[in-house]
Formats: sequence, structure tokens, C-alpha cells
Amino acid sequence: MQAAQVNPIALQIGQAYGGGFVTGFYQQDGKRYAVITAPASYELVGEWGEYGQKVDGASSLTDSRANTEAMAAAGSDIAQKVLGLDIEGFTDWAIPARDVQELQYRHFKPTTDANYAWNRDGENNSSVPPGGLYSEESPVQTSFEAFKVGGQEAFQPRAYWSSTQRSASNAFYMYFDDGLQTYGGKYDEFRVRPVRSELIQ
Repeated sequence: MQAAQVNPIALQIGQAYGGGFVTGFYQQDGKRYAVITAPASYELVGEWGEYGQKVDGASSLTDSRANTEAMAAAGSDIAQKVLGLDIEGFTDWAIPARDVQELQYRHFKPTTDANYAWNRDGENNSSVPPGGLYSEESPVQTSFEAFKVGGQEAFQPRAYWSSTQRSASNAFYMYFDDGLQTYGGKYDEFRVRPVRSELIQ
């Protein structure tokens, strides 16, 4: 189920909407999109895919759905499960691409831990507005009670897969305790919090 274009003024980060929660905004191919994160009850755990298998079409920093479809076609069990989700009638869920996943941490960081601020963590030229590098103090713990540690929708303070492939053997993931953005072997079992995107005016 795809919703019609929506007015971004009507959408507020943290708002319940479209089967989940408004998470942020990004640009792709000159168009603006809103990200909606699925409820915590729809989190999955599993391997990204087959180690050593390059998946054509799964390297976008923003196109979560295209990445996930490519993963599923290559045999990824977790991608196939995400594509099969139906949440409140919405069936266009995906594993978040790297820059989309960054918005989840930026706005829904569960902990008060200091951020990892030694590499390019937090830099997000796709987000609206563009995201700068993290400092140890920023981003702060989310202001949304449901997404704080112990809250019903909170991310676990551990690693979550993105759908963005780095190489035949590795894919990008992110730690939701300190915001470290890195990559690891596709055989690792990490969490996934699905997203969907809507084109906005």
C-alpha cells in the first residue's frame, strides 16, 4: 500500500504515522522523502546475506527498498522477511539504507552514552537538512519517551544492519548505543528495524 504525496509541514518527527513513526527526511534523485520507522515489535534478527556474494543493486545510501529487494533476490532470509511485512496495511517495508538508518539514531538515540566521534560518523549529505559529524555530546538522547531505553519503541543498545552493501563480504551497520557507523561480515547476526519511505511535496 502506497500513500499519496504528503505535505512535509503536516509531518513531525516522532509522530505516529503510516504504520510506524516519522523519523526524518532525506533526498534521493532530487526528490524529498519522509522516513517512517516500524514499531519495535517488528524488529528482526539475522544475517545480512551470504558472505562473499556481491549483491548487485544493494549499494545505495538512500534507496532502502531497492537494496532490500536486491538482497532478497540474492537469497537473504532477513530481507525476504522484511519484504513480507504488512503493518497496518502498508507493505512497502525495507531494511534501512545507511543514510536512512543514520536518521533513526539521530532522532531516536535510546541512551545517554557519549557518541563515537572519531571517524565520519553522523555525516549525512542525503538528509534534510544535511547531517554533520557527531560529537561526544551530540546527538543527545531522544526526547521521545517511547524511544528511550526501557521504552516500548526503544532501539536496543546494540548493532543494527543497514541494507547498504560495502563489498562482497561486508555490509554497513550501526551501533545504537554510541552511534558508531562501521561494517562487518555478512554472516554476523544483527538486528534490523524496518522502514518505509513516502514522497513528500
